[in-house]
Amino acid sequence: MAGIGLWGLDRGGMWGDESVTFQVAQRTVPQIWRLLHDVDAVHGLYYLFMHAVLTVHPGEVVLRLPSVCAAAATAGLVAALGVRLAGPRVGLWAGLLYAITPMTGHYAQEGRSYALVAAGVTGATLLLLRAVEAATARAWWPYGTVVALTCLLHELAVLVLCAHALTLALLRVPRAVWSGWGRAAGAAVLVLLPLVWVSQGQSGQVAWLTTPGWDRAWRLVRNFSPGPAGVAFWGPLLLMAVGLRARRLAAVALPLLLVPPGILMTVSQVRPLFHDRYVLYSLAGASLLVAAGAGRVTGALGRVRFGGRRVRVGGWRVRFGGRRVRVGGRRVRPLPGLAGVLALVVTFVHQLPVHRQDRSAAHRPDNLAAVSAFAHRKVRPGDPVLFVPSVGRLAALAYPKGFRQVRDIALRESAPRSGTLWGRETTPGQLRHRLASVDRVWVVAEAYALDPRWSPRDPVERAKRAVLAEEFTVREEHARGGVVLRLHVRKAPAGTRTTNDPPGSATTARLPADRPAVPRARPRPGSW
Repeated sequence: MAGIGLWGLDRGGMWGDESVTFQVAQRTVPQIWRLLHDVDAVHGLYYLFMHAVLTVHPGEVVLRLPSVCAAAATAGLVAALGVRLAGPRVGLWAGLLYAITPMTGHYAQEGRSYALVAAGVTGATLLLLRAVEAATARAWWPYGTVVALTCLLHELAVLVLCAHALTLALLRVPRAVWSGWGRAAGAAVLVLLPLVWVSQGQSGQVAWLTTPGWDRAWRLVRNFSPGPAGVAFWGPLLLMAVGLRARRLAAVALPLLLVPPGILMTVSQVRPLFHDRYVLYSLAGASLLVAAGAGRVTGALGRVRFGGRRVRVGGWRVRFGGRRVRVGGRRVRPLPGLAGVLALVVTFVHQLPVHRQDRSAAHRPDNLAAVSAFAHRKVRPGDPVLFVPSVGRLAALAYPKGFRQVRDIALRESAPRSGTLWGRETTPGQLRHRLASVDRVWVVAEAYALDPRWSPRDPVERAKRAVLAEEFTVREEHARGGVVLRLHVRKAPAGTRTTNDPPGSATTARLPADRPAVPRARPRPGSW
């Protein structure tokens, strides 16, 4: 898992959410604290943790290293769960299966909190089993502490408590265990309540989420599989069904797999909150069930007899049956464990194109490094720049080199000083006054903001669109990293025509032909 996570870690650019982590974590602690009062309180603990990490070295690789380490720890914890519940062979397969799943590798290379949350949930599940076996009050303290810290990393991790409650019910634990778990879970919820109260006031950050349907559920199933199609997809599903017969393991893995996504999807029918990344930790349950199913199948094959109890192969007498074989008079263990590892290696090799594609910056929603590099080549020192909407300013915050010596014409107060993610802008009237004094302005725009049907609620954004439409025309247009850069020049007086603009044409440079006619809106960076 560590090798997969480190492979291609420096992909040459951050996307929006990562850039938020990068620039917020480099603020002072008082500035971070001020920000959390308005936005991203749900990521507060993660930002403070990353503040300490980036103090060592502020770079893209260091930004993602905690997620790589967390993913590696999670794979080890999944293996430990498999060993405890079904033996070393199942544990080995479960840990490896978790590591090679593309969804795991994707979030192992994200500068966000989701891989850390998965590690916390898996560790809490292991501590739950230890506390049940210990049957002492002191054994619940580590469990409650890990659950509380994990929920503070992301509050939707609290859904794992519902999964753990179902696990205890399926295991039919005594009343004393329920009492210990109840106290630990209650303490974790009490710690989380202030964060829930603050984040409710910031729920507009997830307004972009839509009500999930069966298509989203099916996509989650595919993401939880080591392969999107063929044997790598249907094989694990069949093994998962077989793994349900391992009752003790299923009592732990099945609730972890189904309960958090099921609750979140159900709640999202009324108030959309579902996204695959919020339930990444449920993937551990799928890996455990598939490995348990594989263990059952190999166990059944090991009991098959071929033509009696003995078979002669190449002069060697081999005894089949039970868990051991006799070769040349020596009793040795069969090699189904090695065969399972080999099957997982073949699956990983088959999915190498998927993993390789995921390690390209082009595979993320946008590439702010590409935007900054292009602006560095095109924008002249002193040129005014207008970000539409203001979230586009993240490119300048993450990669300031491309926007050095330019004039941010709409900015009134910087992001760190204003306690916001991308700064505070001037009023509509002041913006009109500033734009009236320039004859050309570079516009850095999100693709959806160029759609004529986009109707922003912010009056400043409406003023930007209105002034650009009324007083300017497009001279150049370029697409880079999911962002559009346009050079707007002031319209000539009525009845005149500039030599640069041919009659009947508004632009001299256009986007590639494959650009969608109607761009779709995407989540704002920094959203949950």
